[in-house]
Amino acid sequence: MKKTVVRAVAATALAGAAVLGAAAPALAATQDQPGVTVVDEPDTSNLNNIWTFAPLGVPVLGLIQSLNGVPGRILPG
Repeated sequence: MKKTVVRAVAATALAGAAVLGAAAPALAATQDQPGVTVVDEPDTSNLNNIWTFAPLGVPVLGLIQSLNGVPGRILPG
C-alpha cells in the first residue's frame, strides 16, 4: 500500500512538472507590448501554380514524380 501511494505521488509530481514545463513559454510572454499582435495576410498569389496544387497537403505532381522514380531506384539497373 505504501509503495502504491509513493508511486501515485511521484507520478502526480512528474505530470505536474511536465504540464508546468509545457506551459512555460506561454507564461513567459513579454509585457512590453500591450494589446494584440497583428500579422499581415499571407501571400497567396502563386497558389494557382500546378506544382503547388496540394489538396491533401502533398503536391500531387511532385508525389507522382517521386513514385514514378521508385522502381528505378529499387531495382538494379
